[in-house]
Amino acid sequence: MEDISKVVVFNAPLEKVWKAVSTAEGIASWFMPNDLQAEMGYEFTFDAGQFGMSPCKITELDPPHLIGFDWGKDWHLQFQLKDLDGKTEFHLIHSGWGEDKVTETGAPHTVIRGVMDQGWGELEKLRAVVEA
Repeated sequence: MEDISKVVVFNAPLEKVWKAVSTAEGIASWFMPNDLQAEMGYEFTFDAGQFGMSPCKITELDPPHLIGFDWGKDWHLQFQLKDLDGKTEFHLIHSGWGEDKVTETGAPHTVIRGVMDQGWGELEKLRAVVEA
């Protein structure tokens, strides 16, 4: 199955966007509670509410341009940032989808991928945080 890929440009400096996607407080402000620390190999969790705690592990790190982590048993999230003279291009890649895979809660990836694609949308919650 195809990766989810979203590219948006924020009217915010690179460092502000980096803090919003590479710190526990930053990610909690637009996504979900977590205990992330931007350290290679660091294991953390997302508090996915009714779906429980989701284990994650930092697998890519190149501050302030790239952070990537495994999420749950199948997924990988990568946030790529590029400075555009005071603005920031943000590229989200959500990979690990498979037609024969199911989530930890038993939901098929063929259904959840569409839900997640819509959920990422145009990243308006992140935009509100970094452009405030």
